Amino acid sequence: MSDKENLDPLAKARDEFVAQWGAMGSAWGINRTMAQIHALLMTSDTAMTTDEVMDDLKISRGNAHQNLRELVGWGLVRSVIRKGERKEYFESEKDVWRMFCIVARERKRREIEPALKALRACEEQTRGLKGEKAAAFNKQIRALSEFVGQADTALDRISRSEQSSILPLMLKMLSKSKN
Repeated sequence: MSDKENLDPLAKARDEFVAQWGAMGSAWGINRTMAQIHALLMTSDTAMTTDEVMDDLKISRGNAHQNLRELVGWGLVRSVIRKGERKEYFESEKDVWRMFCIVARERKRREIEPALKALRACEEQTRGLKGEKAAAFNKQIRALSEFVGQADTALDRISRSEQSSILPLMLKMLSKSKN
């Protein structure tokens, strides 16, 4: 641990958050470094350059560049150009609800839609097959397809409701009812 971290509890807490956010990233379908960069930018009070991200996380330029581009592609991070400077800066979306909607939209596109397409193809291929096993298989696939379709619809509505205050309000009410 550096002397700076020993003296600065905020830096220590931030480093711990970045590490933990990175560890959780794989559960959300993104790699650890991408999640760490997102956490770093999310908790930064100013936009950061690729070099600053590299220095802070001790990662290569290629790794930083690739993951920054991916975060920009997701819409979680935006590129900022400062007048009179050649360097490109990056800043994270700070609104928690917007971040949730962006992640929901990307997970839907990358995971739910391909799964739904595969389930529907299996359902179609087995629809006319004869026999008890084929009928049971088709019934199970159809049930899965319907459930994933409902999840797809729900995620679609959530990801398009970035300005909505209803769901965050409901979530807040649910958390209060547990206490």
